[in-house]
Amino acid sequence: MRRIIALLSAVTAVAALTGATASAAPDPSAAEDSGQGKLVWSSCHDSDTPELQCALLDVPVDYAHPHGRKIKIKVNRLPATAPKSKQQGPILLNPGGPGDSGLWMPAYIAGQIPKDVASTYDWIGFDPRGTNASEPHVTCDAHYFDGERPDYQVSQGTSKAWLAKAAGYAANCAADWSWLLPHMTTVDSARDMDSIRRALGAPKINFYGGSWGTSLGSTYGQLFPGRVRRMVLDSIVGPTITWYDHNILQDKEHQRRFDAFADWAAKADAVYHLGTGRAAVERAYAQVESALRAAPVDASPAPGKIGPAEFEDTFYGGGYNFLRWPRMATVLSAYLTRHDTRPLNTAYNLYAAPGADDGTFPAYNAAQCTENAWPRDWEVWKKDQAKVNASAPFYTYNNMWYNAACMFWPYQGNQDGRMKITGKGLPPVLLFQATEDAATPYQGGLAMHDALPGSKLVVQNGGSFHEILFHGNACLDDTFTDYLRDGTLPGGTGRIAKTCAPEADPAPVYVTPPPALGRKSAVAPLSPTDPEAVHGVLR
Repeated sequence: MRRIIALLSAVTAVAALTGATASAAPDPSAAEDSGQGKLVWSSCHDSDTPELQCALLDVPVDYAHPHGRKIKIKVNRLPATAPKSKQQGPILLNPGGPGDSGLWMPAYIAGQIPKDVASTYDWIGFDPRGTNASEPHVTCDAHYFDGERPDYQVSQGTSKAWLAKAAGYAANCAADWSWLLPHMTTVDSARDMDSIRRALGAPKINFYGGSWGTSLGSTYGQLFPGRVRRMVLDSIVGPTITWYDHNILQDKEHQRRFDAFADWAAKADAVYHLGTGRAAVERAYAQVESALRAAPVDASPAPGKIGPAEFEDTFYGGGYNFLRWPRMATVLSAYLTRHDTRPLNTAYNLYAAPGADDGTFPAYNAAQCTENAWPRDWEVWKKDQAKVNASAPFYTYNNMWYNAACMFWPYQGNQDGRMKITGKGLPPVLLFQATEDAATPYQGGLAMHDALPGSKLVVQNGGSFHEILFHGNACLDDTFTDYLRDGTLPGGTGRIAKTCAPEADPAPVYVTPPPALGRKSAVAPLSPTDPEAVHGVLR
């Protein structure tokens, strides 16, 4: 524990030396010169979408000093092909995160709506500052997620190991990136969006954002309401809740989704043989986790082994996307009825295996840890999380340790939290929210609607996808298309302007694993457009 205290002292010292706090929000009426560079487009060399263009845009590290140090934002564009008279300007796209790449979105989303509408927009994707193909790509510990990591469950006596791991991560970030991390907040990314707008030469932008992208979009709208033409927010982060409290809300909703999975699998006992009731299926899950605690299994081609932490990470995504349920049930069935670990290995490599480095985790922490004042005392966390875990054990400690670096993060905001969203001066915003979304719970959609006068809220009653558009639901997708076509909004006048039905649960099938290539499984991570993919992993 003395080592943890020393690490906390180190990151606090770095904060004191840099004088860093969450980036301030300069007056949006300030001088037009924001210090950004120019977009010089060239081919992205994308064989599937050869017309896709790419560029890097110079932007200031700190918008309070627009001609100071610069970084680069990776941007791509699928140009409008409609006649000039019918074009409707750029639509910027963000899938969430914080920090997820948006470069896959222009080709994909433009392909999901009728060509007569898609052709009227310039579709703009970008990688948020410090992430992916933007420069620099921030990384604090390339092997932070390699398995086998300490057990998430506090009952297993791993708290000291996790506290040291989280404190070390925060210290590494502070040591290497103190010049940039305080400037990786949602406000900074919103200002980068306006730099993109300026570089495009557009007086206004359109915007689609999901998950954390809804926080990004609403923040942009608060800073620059006169520069918004149309805005769509899908699977919404409530505008006032702190990130710490949001995690607790997620824990409760993820438990509900895990219960729903168990109910579904119990009805398919003839396929999976896990039992005919929720309790039996959840016992099967616990049994596999316990077995992996005693004997972790090979994770190749991912590094290390699959222990209980990696097992939990393989399953939590079912709360984002129920199309994963058949594979999840197969994992349990194969392990318990045949001691076959191949489905587990495949699912882990598809859903949860680490990439080449710590990915967007620095950006996630830089936004969430910096924008609120998080509890610094482990005893506070321990007491709060134990209370939640008593009724929501599926995800609580997993989520807690994922966010534990915020306990030690050197750059923290104040108790007022994120920028206040009022919607003043914004055009009507179109909101989409599922009632059973575990990552951005339903309350967030209602709260955002209440904060944005004139907004229209479309609710998928019984829906559970995180980011509910583009799954083939005509009620939802046609509403999006109508709004993009000519600004048409749902006609309802109540708090909920329109209600859409959910998709049917997936059919229960036993998912056969791919063949093995020597010791390595023939499996690669999911692409963002795969039906089983999840976006905006806000956790």
